[in-house]
Amino acid sequence: MKLIISNADPRPIYEQITAQIKNLVISGELRPGDALPSMRFLAKELRISVITTKRAYEELERGGFIETVAGKGSFVAGMNADFIREEHLRVAEEHLRQAVDAAKSAGISRDELMETLGMLYDGE
Repeated sequence: MKLIISNADPRPIYEQITAQIKNLVISGELRPGDALPSMRFLAKELRISVITTKRAYEELERGGFIETVAGKGSFVAGMNADFIREEHLRVAEEHLRQAVDAAKSAGISRDELMETLGMLYDGE
């Protein structure tokens, strides 16, 4: 599992870790039951505090992405298809929100934006 921490990213480090692991789970690169690196190992690899990795893992556990078993480690949680679809939809909505904001600030009409979206979706 390759995670990249960027000092240029305005998000806190734990949020960067959380987002990247969520994306790996949603994309299927990490599958239910897969073991995650220990908090200490990940902290050492990323050269960050164990407290930061602990916070990221706690966020992932609260979100239902991972399960932690005392004495054994953290593992990707088994998720149902509806949950994964909802996460995909949420990510798409975030990107669409950014596109709408950019279109509004550039004076692009709703119809033009919808036409562009249709072309992109249809692969034209």
